[in-house]
Amino acid sequence: MSREWDGKTYDRISGPMQDMAGPVLARLELRGGETVVDAGCGSGRVTEQLLARLPEGHVIAVDASVDMLSAARKRVGDERVTFVQADLAALELEEPADAILSTATFHWIADQAALYWALHGALKPGGRLVAQCGGEGNILDVREAVAAVIAADPEIAAKLGDYYPWKFLAPDETRGHLQAAGFAEAEVWLQDWTVQAPDGRTWLATINLGGHVERIGDSALADRFIAAVHEHMGGDPLSIAYVRLNIDATA
Repeated sequence: MSREWDGKTYDRISGPMQDMAGPVLARLELRGGETVVDAGCGSGRVTEQLLARLPEGHVIAVDASVDMLSAARKRVGDERVTFVQADLAALELEEPADAILSTATFHWIADQAALYWALHGALKPGGRLVAQCGGEGNILDVREAVAAVIAADPEIAAKLGDYYPWKFLAPDETRGHLQAAGFAEAEVWLQDWTVQAPDGRTWLATINLGGHVERIGDSALADRFIAAVHEHMGGDPLSIAYVRLNIDATA
């Protein structure tokens, strides 16, 4: 079952995610009249930018989170955007799209093979997939801090166990999924990107470790977990070592 997100808080703090998305959107060549899927639209920050590049086009904004879609509707609210709640690994469109754009989403999808099959099925022949997500080595510093906190706190360890919600893949493995799904051409590469999060605790609790907070359940224990991870990483301003997996593929 997909995790629910706090769309309002995400929208407030996710400027660094939008910064990472800018070069990805720039890679997508558009004439202005296409139908483009925003796969994992979040709170609509990137959807808004995508729509500006489609003066005569249409955006299908897809997200699994009800709260994220609510935030996106409030931010964008344009008749040229269709909002769809769906798991991307089971995405089905009434008509195939010209292109798919996605940022900071694919690493949350458990079934990577099904994801790329669904995306290929959602594109017209020759359609483009331009995406970026967490790749091999992403947020290693956060993951090491989580492991240290779990090792030091039996109560948190009992709640989290071996919980690991991410799929941070290498380029070769991702390229294999793309080719198996039917993409004829695929370029996949990694890119280092450091994020400075001024409000580190909120960033961790909302973006990196929201699933952990949800799994812990107890708010006081979850706060203790986030505070311990934050302290282990050196506190604010929190510097996080992101590694982005970039994808340019043609159906």
